[in-house]
Amino acid sequence: MSRLSFSLENESPGSKARAARFQTGHGEVRTPVFMPVGTQATVKNMTVEGLKALDAQVLLANTYHLLLRPGPEVFRKFGGIHRFMNWDRPVLTDSGGYQIFSLSDDRVMTEAGAEFRSYVDGEVHFLSPESSIEMQRTIGSDIMMVLDQCIAATASHVETEAAMNLTHRWAERSLRARGDSPSALFGIVQGACHRDLRVRSAEFLRALPFDGLAIGGLAVGETHAQRYEFTDLTTDHLPKNLPRYLMGVGTPIDILESVHRGVDMFDCIIPTQLAQRGTAFTSHGRIHCRRSVYKLSDEPLDTRCDCHTCRHHPRAYLHHLIKADETLGWQLLATHNVAFYQRLMAEMRAHILRGEWIAYYERQRCELGRDDAANPPVHPAPARVRRLPRLGDYEVQSSPAGFSSIRQLSSGEVMHSVSAPEDEANRLYIDQSRLAARLRRRHGDDEHPLVVWDVGLGAASNAMAALHCAERLLAADGPAAQRPLHLISFERDLDPLTLAARNAPRFPHLRHGAPQALLKHGHWTHPTGLITWRLLRGDFLDLLETAPAPDLIYYDPFSSKTDTALWQSEVFARIHRHCQPEPAELYTYSAGTAVRVALLVAGFFVAEGIGTGPKATTTVAYTRLDSRHDAPDSPRLLGAEWLARWRRSGSKFPPGLDAAQATEFEQRFARLPQFAPAITPR
Repeated sequence: MSRLSFSLENESPGSKARAARFQTGHGEVRTPVFMPVGTQATVKNMTVEGLKALDAQVLLANTYHLLLRPGPEVFRKFGGIHRFMNWDRPVLTDSGGYQIFSLSDDRVMTEAGAEFRSYVDGEVHFLSPESSIEMQRTIGSDIMMVLDQCIAATASHVETEAAMNLTHRWAERSLRARGDSPSALFGIVQGACHRDLRVRSAEFLRALPFDGLAIGGLAVGETHAQRYEFTDLTTDHLPKNLPRYLMGVGTPIDILESVHRGVDMFDCIIPTQLAQRGTAFTSHGRIHCRRSVYKLSDEPLDTRCDCHTCRHHPRAYLHHLIKADETLGWQLLATHNVAFYQRLMAEMRAHILRGEWIAYYERQRCELGRDDAANPPVHPAPARVRRLPRLGDYEVQSSPAGFSSIRQLSSGEVMHSVSAPEDEANRLYIDQSRLAARLRRRHGDDEHPLVVWDVGLGAASNAMAALHCAERLLAADGPAAQRPLHLISFERDLDPLTLAARNAPRFPHLRHGAPQALLKHGHWTHPTGLITWRLLRGDFLDLLETAPAPDLIYYDPFSSKTDTALWQSEVFARIHRHCQPEPAELYTYSAGTAVRVALLVAGFFVAEGIGTGPKATTTVAYTRLDSRHDAPDSPRLLGAEWLARWRRSGSKFPPGLDAAQATEFEQRFARLPQFAPAITPR
């Protein structure tokens, strides 16, 4: 039976985010919870009174460091860490496994334990599962951690498996050493970035009588995408009736993404460590107080924060303290950063309990990724040449508006050059195609999946916009109210998505496990099974007839100047035939006359879509008019006015026609069903 009396209060629909509470010997803990790191029985630049004022629920201390200094005899003298540091709330102690991992040149690992040399006095010490538990019992922590063998996230499968098996054997020894202690004990799931090992480790440890389970071996060399992927995978195999702890993580965005994937507990030195470097986390993004842009600023760090720092000190004063290396600056920023983390956790908990997590999560994914680097300095520094991240023929490009895009070097074309990728995707494709309305079940098509083609995957902004739309609906209405979504992406070059995923902090829409799964496996499925995403890799012209006929087509390859073959009438005619006899709609950013002519000649009915980004209008095409949504704001069919403009256009004919063929084409084109008098354009 668990020593923590864990109680799960609510789980978010459409997410694994959850709110819970558990009881320790020094008080109740409400999750999600962030534990400030008090490695050596103190949180740097913070007092116990200050931590309590910010409602810090749990502190983390480290067995390795406290063993070396002040040593077990001090804790025996004071009866444990609580009286020693005057802290009457819960304490969790890490076992020392990560610190031993960090001593790669000065330790020896064996089946019995780890031998290492003290950084304090040079003495040789030996830490085993049993002595680690004994020291944690002497410290008197409320939650103890087993001793584990942590290795780099990039370690080989053979090395990782050996370390995992040793961790499992040490976990069993730690349980036996715990004995009748009232303190809770957590096991630690290892397995680096190997899916089979993570699953095996979670399954092994969940069968043992632990009071909670931690995810170890992350934040030690893997990418953000890998961290999210393996957190998501591991929580799928952890029991719901125990707390889940992601060790050493992390930044606000990492915590948000991990709560979304079912984690309850976090710790990290980042809030206090970055305070000493002059960095503050705010509701407006990160602020780097050393920047001269703040030298004369009388604003508070964060207008939405009521901590002591924000109530009493302007940015200019904090800038001065940090530039002068005054410890007061570190203290004030640490106070604010810890306050920011505690408020973030409280907000997440409140939104989970109210069933509003998905909407909050979508907002915060963009907010928490912001940085003040877009603000111009008061005294600009000399320009420095900085190479942008590149892969193959592509590079990341930063916009003055604060978002990033992918640019093709050979053509110079930029994917989303004016509007943020997610904004343009939502406006042009998701909203205009009424995707949310189409995904809600209606009589007669309850089981019929909605098939969406994403032609030109690129950096996956359109596909992820569709996926996020479907996830929001799941959260709001529940699975019973939603049709299945089958999303099919066509792409021959995965470098744009790979490059964007490697730089996920710049691309908020990619902070999700799906893109990484698509890159690795070619497919991704939502836990409900209602959303599937499949990649068809290769030339669209070779693959289009192999895919299920679409209901919606998001047509977003490079322009006709770069991808000429994909904009020909013959290709649109093949798409039109493949969709028959069911109706389908095609949405594209292009408003070019030649593209609209190609669609009309192929048999589509063509309308003028909304403007977005640099385009005054876009294009919508229908295989049948009887399925067209009839509303005042529906796209306006091209009619006599457009036909008159077409006659004056310099690009009204397909290439290669002689004079006689051009005359015949013009006569035939004007008689297309689109322009029949019976069709009244809106």
